[in-house]
Amino acid sequence: MLKEFQRINRRKVYQGAIIDFCKDDIITPKGKQVEWDYLEHKGAAAVLPVLDDGKIILVRQWRNAIDRFALEIPAGGKDGIDEPTKECAARELEEETGYRSDNIEFLQSIVPAIAYSGEVIDVYVAKNLKKTEQSLDPDEEIELEIYPIEELVEMVLKNEINDSKTAAAIMTYYYKYCHK
Repeated sequence: MLKEFQRINRRKVYQGAIIDFCKDDIITPKGKQVEWDYLEHKGAAAVLPVLDDGKIILVRQWRNAIDRFALEIPAGGKDGIDEPTKECAARELEEETGYRSDNIEFLQSIVPAIAYSGEVIDVYVAKNLKKTEQSLDPDEEIELEIYPIEELVEMVLKNEINDSKTAAAIMTYYYKYCHK
């Protein structure tokens, strides 16, 4: 049976706008003291928007970390640690796609970088979409793309969609709601 590790200290080394970089002092089960990096994140939400015909809305946007555009489900960080993720998902849905929903259901939680980050993304499914208007942040440039779920599953399997939250949401939604 595996034994617990014990964190004895966490030091914030750098505070950023989205994440804080920390150094953790850990005691291993064998008694050795080690230092691990840790990224602290306030949490996020994402949403898989499903149109009445069953097609899915994705957003294509620039991602600096990979230096290219990526196809993703709408998502964003919580406005403060206490913001409920369902509210965050609804806000991001409307901001990024220009759609609102009165039918948002929890799908799953994912931890995209479990080895070094505490970020948790709660993923929701939004149905009964009503068209409103996009309200993009000043630094966002987003294009909407609409696909049938079967095509999105193929895109994940071909590694054409490799964003973890998007791939997980597509596959979970497909197997929970569409797969027979």
